[in-house]
Amino acid sequence: MLPDVMLPVPASLASLLAVFGPLFTAPSFRTFHGLACGFLAQTGKRTVCGMLAGAGLSRAWSHDRAHRFFARARWSPGELGLAVAKLVVALLVPAGAPVTVAIDDTLFRRRGKKVWAASWFHDGSAPGPAKTGYGNNWVIAAIIVWLPAVRRPIAIPVLAKLVIKDTSSASRLWLARRMAESLAGALPGRSIRGCARTPRCTACRQPGRAGAAGPGRRETGFPPWPGSRPRRRSPRSPSPATARPPSCTLPR
Repeated sequence: MLPDVMLPVPASLASLLAVFGPLFTAPSFRTFHGLACGFLAQTGKRTVCGMLAGAGLSRAWSHDRAHRFFARARWSPGELGLAVAKLVVALLVPAGAPVTVAIDDTLFRRRGKKVWAASWFHDGSAPGPAKTGYGNNWVIAAIIVWLPAVRRPIAIPVLAKLVIKDTSSASRLWLARRMAESLAGALPGRSIRGCARTPRCTACRQPGRAGAAGPGRRETGFPPWPGSRPRRRSPRSPSPATARPPSCTLPR
């Protein structure tokens, strides 16, 4: 049963959430337990209030309890992410297989004077020729896993770092390297293989333990992005100097 409320929780889900118990205090873990169930049950927007509604707690708990969990409770998102990474590798990555980590950045569009660390960033998914947007820029690290029910690989996010301009956190490569080093330290004995969307990204390289992979461009020698389609190129046209003139046969 879910603490403080009469809401049944499957035993399989309860056993997974119990792994994260040592990362919280007892009151914070009860709040985390309820919000996690609401996150999974919510079919609409998974906001703080949306998670309370998804768990059926919008009338049983005060909304301040959920907001206080994210603003003031004693827990570390980094430690929680590493615990998720250990759980994902233990359950979904075969023993002895390398752990593939995809690292990319995304723009979360936000506006307002009180939105912290919001600024203008490159947004490749923005419509129109101007690929820029205003909001929070996050660097995400996800573990690539293969599930029997789907043909394409699945990326499970485990760590996230916020890009803050005019600080050391302004570099996406620096943030990616920090996350790669944290995952390597949390997964001793496992080979970490980093994938980035750019072949110039060397943030995941660690001597003897990790490598960097890009989208598979010919000049880099990196293996292709997991699940991506092979790049096809048409044959190169000959230069005018080496091209043979078309044969011409005059009628007799």
